[in-house]
Amino acid sequence: MKVLGIESSCDETAAAVVEDGKRLLSNVVATSMDLHAQYGGVVPEIAARSHIESIIPVIKQALSDAQCTWDDIDAIAVTYGAGLGGSLLIGVLAARTLAIRYKKPLYAINHVEGHVYANFLTQTSLPDYVLPAQAPAFPCLALIVSGGHSQLVLFRDHFDYTLLGQTQDDAIGEAFDKVAKILGLPYPGGPSVGKKATEGDAHAFQLPKARMQAKYDFSFSGLKTAVLRLAQEQVGKDYSLPSMELPGLLNEAQKANIAASFQRVAVETVVDKAMQAFEEFQPASVVIAGGVAASPELRRQLAERLPIAIAYTDRKLCTDNGAMIATLGCYHAMLGRPTVDPYKLDIAPNLSM
Repeated sequence: MKVLGIESSCDETAAAVVEDGKRLLSNVVATSMDLHAQYGGVVPEIAARSHIESIIPVIKQALSDAQCTWDDIDAIAVTYGAGLGGSLLIGVLAARTLAIRYKKPLYAINHVEGHVYANFLTQTSLPDYVLPAQAPAFPCLALIVSGGHSQLVLFRDHFDYTLLGQTQDDAIGEAFDKVAKILGLPYPGGPSVGKKATEGDAHAFQLPKARMQAKYDFSFSGLKTAVLRLAQEQVGKDYSLPSMELPGLLNEAQKANIAASFQRVAVETVVDKAMQAFEEFQPASVVIAGGVAASPELRRQLAERLPIAIAYTDRKLCTDNGAMIATLGCYHAMLGRPTVDPYKLDIAPNLSM
């Protein structure tokens, strides 16, 4: 069973071929991140135009790298939500057209659920990929952390899961991006804050953790505001100082200490919840998924606190990619999940788990 996966929910145009839900045959990603960096975040119009330019070359390259023709492909899987409407539309229209042209079954994939399935890839002949030795066992606790999502999900089996909690405001990745702006660090914020944090003292400042009514929900807006107020205090100003002026007033040591303290508390926030859920539900395995899953600090804290071993997928499979979509598509096909009509599939920008 070979599935072509297509992903275009944000600023990456991606395609991949996966075999039997476990073997990665190709993974091609074209990013427009450099175009967005000057604006400090993704510009939807620019992202959509970039997808139009990249989608066909990326798909062709994925097939070529996998040494496949269309005769070898058993099905197509595509992200139809959640994400930016214009970006999703390009991937979905491409997948619909190809499914009709080559008479292939088409599977509609939830982007957030797809991130979890990157952890089910255990084999590849591609260079520079380090994958887990075995797929996660059920029941599985998934911590999904990215620029748009912060969720705790308990998977009892494939397609049988419960959403335990989620962010009630900013996602953790969004908070990293906003703190990076406060400190004058480049976009995307996760890697740049993480890099700056290595120069600082993670316990230089005490920052607050939100207390939520629902025990597995998250909130990062208060932490983000606390960082802003801390930065203003460090330069001897009050709340009236515009945040855009802070990078020029903070010295490098202050930036490093704020970055390190923020990263520690942000990561502790999600790890605390994950540990609480682990103790309550006693899952057989734990996985992390989404762009923030590439964070060395998150991986370190989880490995130190979990009483069971945790296997991390390759960092290249944490950010948006076609491999995770193709993998979930394989399980849709292998477990007999329904296909969608390629003449009718629509996007769902606000899709949730």
